[in-house]
Amino acid sequence: MEPRPITELSPENPPSADLAGRRLLVTGAGNGLGRALARSAAAAGAVVVLLERSVPAAEAVYDEIVAAGGPEPAIYPMDLAGAGPDDYREMADRIGDGVGGLEGLVLNAAELGRPAPLTQYAPDIWLRTLHVNVNAAFLLLASCAPLLQRADAGRVLFISDRAGRGGMPFMGAYGVSKWALEGLMHTYAAELPDDTGLRLASVDPGAMHTKLRREAFTAEDPSRLPLPEAVAPALLALLDGHTPVPQAARYAVAAGQ
Repeated sequence: MEPRPITELSPENPPSADLAGRRLLVTGAGNGLGRALARSAAAAGAVVVLLERSVPAAEAVYDEIVAAGGPEPAIYPMDLAGAGPDDYREMADRIGDGVGGLEGLVLNAAELGRPAPLTQYAPDIWLRTLHVNVNAAFLLLASCAPLLQRADAGRVLFISDRAGRGGMPFMGAYGVSKWALEGLMHTYAAELPDDTGLRLASVDPGAMHTKLRREAFTAEDPSRLPLPEAVAPALLALLDGHTPVPQAARYAVAAGQ
């Protein structure tokens, strides 16, 4: 499957999304884009499963959603760096039993690693970063696939980065992992039947004022960047089962809005 052209999403006046009754699993839901997406999806009616290694962070998002009048979310504590295949199978079983199914999966959680020249990259950081960003994404996708395939118009969003669509110096394991995430999407998309209701898409949300970004670009003025809360609404329509999403579509949030 040849990569599709990148379609821009505007964070200004994004299309409305009706997620009422849809059940979504968001990884890395305790901060940054994951938190913003979870809150926005709940505001649009979704029941959100908050997968997060930090229980206090997940509980804070839970409280924010409930206080805003959204459907009660679920918390699933999980450290992707230490989880094994059995943990993912148990997670999928518990989600199936607890919320009854799954219409959407947002693969958002990521490790930055440590920016450095590729040939000088620390092997232990390389292995950890690829495990969290690639192996965990594969295991999440594989374990949740039966739930998503049974859903009406299931959706999987792979949160990408321009470092995974064009080589960037010093991004090391993080950049390579985002290339792999795009490859994971395209490989699975090529294996799905043409008449499937399950649609996959990758989204580059662009630069945002997040902890991950501050760690990568220490000399940058973060006040000049949009907050994740300003970016998340542009992604919501992709999780709406009524929105046409071409298989293995690639999106990017427009900059300078």
